[in-house]
Amino acid sequence: MTDVPALPTVWRPRTTRIVAYATAGVIMLGMIVLAVVVAPQFKLFDRGLMIVFGVFVAWILHMLARCRVGADDSGLTVVNAFRTRRLEWPEVVDVTMGVGEPWPTLDLADGTSLGAMGINGAEKTLAAHQLEELRVLLHARGESPNPI
Repeated sequence: MTDVPALPTVWRPRTTRIVAYATAGVIMLGMIVLAVVVAPQFKLFDRGLMIVFGVFVAWILHMLARCRVGADDSGLTVVNAFRTRRLEWPEVVDVTMGVGEPWPTLDLADGTSLGAMGINGAEKTLAAHQLEELRVLLHARGESPNPI
């Protein structure tokens, strides 16, 4: 059994962030180089659009890389790609993550569920450790009837 982690704590994927930011850098560099060396029939507007496209792709990758799950004394903050949600501890009933699932699912007291993209299933060992820490905190702080 894992000890209750100290608060505040943040769980985020490692590999996803590295790959996303490296890819964004390569795409930006490539689009800038392409805009500079492209044939003369491409005007300044066209070259600018190439760079704008690179910025757009880099922004999308940043949004994926920023995913995280934060815990503090009052609850959880789930930052997914395009939405951030603040949850109080009693709102979260359980957390589950089946084999092969990309991220855990938080089961909420209102009957809905919420994916927590900040714990990435592709990073098996890290994800298992982060999931266990989240479960321990949930059972220590939440109103879950099931002991660990």
